[in-house]
Amino acid sequence: MNERDSVRLRHMLDAAHSALSFAQGRTRDDLDQDEMLVFALTKAVEIVGEAANQVSSATRDELSTIPWPDVVGMRNRLVHVYFDIDLDVLWQTVAEDLPMLIDLVEPLVPHIEST
Repeated sequence: MNERDSVRLRHMLDAAHSALSFAQGRTRDDLDQDEMLVFALTKAVEIVGEAANQVSSATRDELSTIPWPDVVGMRNRLVHVYFDIDLDVLWQTVAEDLPMLIDLVEPLVPHIEST
């Protein structure tokens, strides 16, 4: 895998972790009441999808267990149909899909120690 793809995988992972952090201690009902939470989760999921879209075809082929079309498709839906986001789907993506994606991507990204 080239360095550029490694960076994109790190971006995917970081944004997914951010989304989970934003949702921690929150419920699906909170989305109906908290516009800032909707915006935060939407943006984090968009970043996951945009980073995935920038991963090369060769790396996508190599890492075929990652559901690339679904990840990028979610990004496209959020960006292009921003006025009609299904909050149930957004919550499911964060609560169920992102943890699975993290499990797939995390072993591929070298751990970077903080200094």
